[in-house]
Amino acid sequence: MTGVPSPVAPEAEAERGPAGGSGGGPGAGGKTGGSFLAKAALVTAVLSVAGSLLGLVRDQALAHFFGAGTDTDAFLVAWTVPELAATLLIEDGLAFFLVPAFSLALTRRADSTSADPVHELVRASLPRMTLCFAGTAVLLIVAAPYLVAVLAPGLPDPRLAVDCTRLTATCALTFGLTGYCSAALRAHQRFVAPATVYVAYNAVIIAALFALAVPLGVRAAAAGVAVGGALMVVVQAPSLWRQLRRPYRPEPETTTDTETTSTSTSGAEPARTLQTAIIWTVLLFALCRQSQVLIERFLASSLPAGAISHLNYAQKVAQMPMALSLMLCTVTFPVVARALAMGETERARERVERDVVLAGCLVLMGAAAVIATAPPLVELLFQRGAFTARDTATTASVMRVYALGLLGHTLVGALARAHFSGARTTWIPLHAMFLGIVTTAGIGFLTVGTWGVLGIAGANATGICVTALLLLRGLGPRTVPIRKRAVVGQLGRLVLAAAGATLLGAAAVRGVAQPAPAVLAGFAVVAVSFALLGLLLGAQPWATALRSVGRKLRHVR
Repeated sequence: MTGVPSPVAPEAEAERGPAGGSGGGPGAGGKTGGSFLAKAALVTAVLSVAGSLLGLVRDQALAHFFGAGTDTDAFLVAWTVPELAATLLIEDGLAFFLVPAFSLALTRRADSTSADPVHELVRASLPRMTLCFAGTAVLLIVAAPYLVAVLAPGLPDPRLAVDCTRLTATCALTFGLTGYCSAALRAHQRFVAPATVYVAYNAVIIAALFALAVPLGVRAAAAGVAVGGALMVVVQAPSLWRQLRRPYRPEPETTTDTETTSTSTSGAEPARTLQTAIIWTVLLFALCRQSQVLIERFLASSLPAGAISHLNYAQKVAQMPMALSLMLCTVTFPVVARALAMGETERARERVERDVVLAGCLVLMGAAAVIATAPPLVELLFQRGAFTARDTATTASVMRVYALGLLGHTLVGALARAHFSGARTTWIPLHAMFLGIVTTAGIGFLTVGTWGVLGIAGANATGICVTALLLLRGLGPRTVPIRKRAVVGQLGRLVLAAAGATLLGAAAVRGVAQPAPAVLAGFAVVAVSFALLGLLLGAQPWATALRSVGRKLRHVR
């Protein structure tokens, strides 16, 4: 590539494909170097931050118009449907088996002498999946009253929740198509369009709240979910269409009869990567993971009004560091899947180890900042309109407890990708997640009566950490055989650095009265102290960064 790279360089590089290719695009020799991955991760992170900030504005608008009362609780019960759909269809479920499937099809495209393996995969999967998505949406709309009764049996008036659920149920179709497009584009190393989906989605919900909150009440937010889901498909469809209509030129047949027979069936192989067992293991894992939220809503529905809202606001803010830390894993997931498809286990192992440590570094620094600045941060973000000082105090306390499990959430996201990247059936993630859910439910039921929302948040943090440990233990020769002891050692150093940074950040916040200066002071102290303590403890990300800077300086000289 010549000239100065633009901010969308990864998109342009993937569009052009490898030099001298035969129309195979990334599949024939995709960009997997550090420079490309860094640019792709940067673009993805910037757009994801924009989507997260709009999600924060969405939550602020919801808090402003409806506070933390019965209307908000009713909408948040309906919000369970898009939350679950996002996990199953966009973020985890579909991506965990479609990205490896498309990566394998793209790898085989270079050797295929007949039909395009990518087109064969699309023809075999997209129509059937679309029919399943549509049928699920219709079923959810019809069964909305029963669904609300199961999710939140303690709601005083479930009719509003039923109305909102029928509107949000449309996301079973729109999110499914969104996830399919995102997985296919990421396998083609096209990252910009998938990263814009939450920008469009949250922008529509915000617009709906400001335009329709007065005449429709909280139903306006549910209507925004329905329209925003459709827009997520629209923003990706042109990019995917351009990829699929690129001309495919099969390689000339120069093999023996036996080899020809083998390669002539390669077009059907990608379809076989979507085995029923693989699909079920992935979807059940994602469903089991998202059931943590269902357990929380179920337990909180028996608490005083506003409990579900406090949990929701605290979780949304606390999980922002996790979402940002997993951006790198999202970008490198197709790289790991393709490396395993090509038999390059060592390259996949090194990539996963770097991703886990770097993601852990980022999320621990974010968790330290969230814990240290929780009260002024919640006050700055939400305390206006119907959101009172009492709501701020409760939400901040819950957010601090949630943040204790952020490293566990991040490791589950990163390690699950390592388990599923081989495009083969594995039950380890499901077993690990099931044991984590049992832990969450057990601790939640035992503590909700005494500790209320704090007990629910603590159960969430404990359960997800159990799952993370089991996923790490389960990595081995059949998946990605990472060096567990070395990775755990690095993460342990980072945890110590985060603990020290949290104490220093909390001390800095305590002496500042206004929320905005307090948050800025806390974030600054946490960032500096975390970096210094990490260097002192010999944590790998800083040592690697210093070596990189040294190489750059020597190159400049």
